[in-house]
This record gives sequence, C-alpha cells and structure tokens, in this order.
Amino acid sequence: MTQDSSIRRDVGPWALMFTGLGSIIGSGWLFGAWNAARLAGPGAIWAWLLGAAIIMTIALTYAELGAMFPETGGMVRYGHYSHGSLVGFIAAWANWIAIVSVIPVEAEASIQYMAGWDGDWVGNWVHDLYNAHTDTLSHLGLTFTAILIVVYFLLNYWSVKLFARSNSAITIVKMIIPVATGVALIASGFDHANFNVGVHGGTHTNDFAAILTAVATAGIVFSFNGFQSPVNLAGEARNPGRSIPFAIVGAIILATIIYVLLQVAYIGAVPSELLAKAGWHGINLSSPFADLAKILGLQWLATMLFADAFVSPSGTGMTYTASTARMIYGMERNGTLPKIFGRIHPKWGVPRPAMWLNLVVAFIFLFFFRGWDSLAAVISVATIISYLTGPVSVMTLRRTAPELHRPFRLHGLSIIAGIAFIMSAELLYWAKWPLTGQIILLIVAALPLYLYYQHKHGWHDFGRQMKGAWWLVGYLISLAVVSYLGSTQFGGRNYIPYGWDLAVVAVIGLVFFLWGVKSGWRTPSVEAIRIEAHEHPDAILVPPEEDEAEAIVAHKH
Repeated sequence: MTQDSSIRRDVGPWALMFTGLGSIIGSGWLFGAWNAARLAGPGAIWAWLLGAAIIMTIALTYAELGAMFPETGGMVRYGHYSHGSLVGFIAAWANWIAIVSVIPVEAEASIQYMAGWDGDWVGNWVHDLYNAHTDTLSHLGLTFTAILIVVYFLLNYWSVKLFARSNSAITIVKMIIPVATGVALIASGFDHANFNVGVHGGTHTNDFAAILTAVATAGIVFSFNGFQSPVNLAGEARNPGRSIPFAIVGAIILATIIYVLLQVAYIGAVPSELLAKAGWHGINLSSPFADLAKILGLQWLATMLFADAFVSPSGTGMTYTASTARMIYGMERNGTLPKIFGRIHPKWGVPRPAMWLNLVVAFIFLFFFRGWDSLAAVISVATIISYLTGPVSVMTLRRTAPELHRPFRLHGLSIIAGIAFIMSAELLYWAKWPLTGQIILLIVAALPLYLYYQHKHGWHDFGRQMKGAWWLVGYLISLAVVSYLGSTQFGGRNYIPYGWDLAVVAVIGLVFFLWGVKSGWRTPSVEAIRIEAHEHPDAILVPPEEDEAEAIVAHKH
C-alpha cells in the first residue's frame, strides 16, 4: 500500500490544468460543432454551455475523490472503495467500454477528415474514403481505419508510446489551432443570418429536446471526457487539495470558451446556399472546418487542419491503446478476468494479451459504428454510466470513512453531488431510445462474467456485495424502461409525454442517489487505508486490492 518514497509529487496546478485541457481538446473539436448544429441548429451553442455546466458538477465530485485516493486510473476504482466489488466492476466495465471505443473513433476521425483533402499530389481516391450521404466510412475508408488501429497497436506492442502524456507546450499548440480556426472563419465569412435558420430549414426556434439530445450524443460529453486526466494524476500533484480543483475548473472553463467559439464560427461560416435546401440537418461534410476554410479561400487553414486532423487523433489513439491495456490488466488483478490478461511481457513490460483483447474489441466497434458521430454517441453514453458512481461514492465515503484525510473538501457537497447524479440520469435519457437501452444492455450483459468469478472465489461476502449494488442495478433497469416508455422527442413510445418524462427521470435520479448513498459500506479496502494511514502517517498511500485489504484487516483485528 505504501509507495516508494522516491515518488515525486511535483506536478504543479498549471501543468495539471494543461494536462486536462490537452486531453479535452481532441478529435471532438474537429466534428463536434458540425454534429451539434445538425441536431440543434444555432441552439448548439446552448448545448455546449449546458454540457459544460453538467460536466463541471460531475468533475468536482471526482476532485475530492482524486485527492483522497492518489492513484493512477482511480476513476474506475472509487465505487469499489465505497460499495464493494460489484459496483466497482460495473463502473470499471462501463469505463473500459467508453475508453476502448476511443481507439477506433480517433482513427475514424483521421480517415474521415482525409476524405476532404485536395491537392495536386493527392489523388481523387481520398474522396472515396467517406460517404457524406450516409455519414459512414466506405469499405476503403474502413480498411485504412483498420490499418491505423493496427499501427496504434504495434507502436505499443513494443512499448513505444508516443504522446503518452500531454505537456504544457503541446497543449498550447493544440489550443492555438482551434482558436485560430474560429477567429479566421469569423473574420473571413461570417453571416449573422445563419443564426435564424432552423435545423430542417425555415426560421430557427430553440428546440429544447434537440438541445438536450445534442448534449448527450453530439460529441459534447465525449469532448469533455478529458477532465479525468487531472484526477488520475492526483498522486503526482504537488498540492492535490488545491491543484486538482484548479486544474479541473480551469480546463473545463478554457475548453468551453474554445468550443463555443468554434460553434459560433461554424454556424456563421456555413454558406447560405448550403442551408437553403434542408437547413442544418442537411449539411453533410466529411471535413467540416477544413471544407469551410476551402470554400472561403483559406487554403493555409485547410492545410493546417488536415495535418492536425491526422496527428492529434493518432496521438490520442496511441495513448488510449496503452491505457486500455493497463485497464484490462487491472481488472484481471481484481479477479474478474482470466489470468492470461494479467501477463506482462518480460522484455517489453507491456500486457500483450490485454492489448490483443482491446484490438479485437476496437475492430468490433469499428465495423458496427462506421462514422465518427455514431461512435462518439456510444462513447458518450458509456461514459455517462461510468460517471454515476462518483457523486454517490464521494457522499458515501463522507459517511462511512469521515476520518480519512481529504486534501480537498468540496463545500456544499450534498447539493452538488445530488445535482451531478440527477443530471447524469438526464444525460442518459437524452441520449434517446434505443441507444440508451443498447448501452445499458451492454453494461448489464457483463454481469455473468462477474458472477462466474464470484463462483470461482467461493461466493465470499457475495451478499454484502449485492446489498451495496442493488441501487445501481435497479437504476440501470429503471432508466432503460423509462427511456422506452418516454416521449417521442427522446425516441420512446410516448406513454410518458414530453416534459413529464424529464420530471420522472429527475425523481428517479434523486431516489437512486439517496438509495446509493445509503447502500455504501466500509469496505476492506477503506479499512486497510485507515490502518496504514494510522501506522504510516507520512507515507503516500495507494489503496490495496480487495484480497490484500481483507488480509490486512483480518491480521490487524
């Protein structure tokens, strides 16, 4: 549990913030504005602001947890500490689904953007990579995307990890390109009349349901997902109590400014003749900002965007190829995956069997979701589910482990955590049926795997684990049912009319939040942390695995 004293906790608040910002500014900025406008028209601006506010409440709950448990990849462990192995497994599974699917979506982003590239030395074949009418990659595009995924795989197979961690200099460059894009488009071809055009043509009026769906599925939640990076680097922060909240809040605010700038620039830069036929929903662009730059005669900007569209997503794809392998390795150490996935290559030091599993899963996602927008929606929904445990865990630990050291203590936690959980429930509902039901089914479908390994371990303390997890299982089932019965605005059968459905989801969120907080218990891992903190008050503590924690607790008592 006690890390070596040579561990350096020297990451300052600004470096930590730039790490988060560098993770947030990924492929989402290349397609997010286009996709949000297709769903909500000019209302997409409100979608970005609402999405940022919701993510901020969720992120703040993780700030306290990250400072409490300074460990790499802690985002998928907090439910394990507050509610036991089953809640931890569900949260880890949802987070793995969300993260492993980033690998193909980043490759798709690069190839899809390349489809709009023009140049004397670029053949017309690149235009065949993507079908704008169906919003999907062609067979040729899928082939090149698959090759790019294999490249990510091979570079990590021999432990060559490029772009593994953003630093301040790289992040500043990543900020300059989208800001320059927004400013250049606004200065070169801004049409205020576009803000009066509706999603399907005609006069624009804000469609609240469309704005909410854009928040959940247009890539907005996906784009802000990088706030996890400062939380996961908590163990290296110089002063976690101050650095983590500063980094999270700063990164989200700066990213929001950039994304809103890009959304405004996109809406104003689209030529009016493209909107004349079918409004914003009819705009099908393979390379949104680059295509607009070419139309406005900004060839320098288009060239810069095509270069960045290949480099930035590929860097993220390679990084996630490495991190997802470690995630599978960690799940095996928790006793919920075959031992083969815990094998580390003796020379290269990488979990190769885990990498092969992720490669297969990445291909499955690629061939089922053949466009950036469809796969980004899947990632967003899985990510929302993985966020659920944060607000509940932080409140539970305030009750079950009040004596644990909290370098950062969030004021007004009960209100912020409650709002965060309720808004997570709303986000999940806004994603629309059947997507909501499909992803929930994908999460619930993993439960037999957990039960199998519980059987292998002799059903030790299984009743306690189930008691701590019934709220989460019931919550997922309830949201799936309400999504199916809800209003047609969100893909349901309209048994619950629009307006009332939002209220019902809010009530469900509140009920399950209170149930979840009450269901938490003092797990062996938390008790082991308390014991180690008492015996080694100056040590940097890393929470132990469950079996090890039980052994420590049994030995001490």
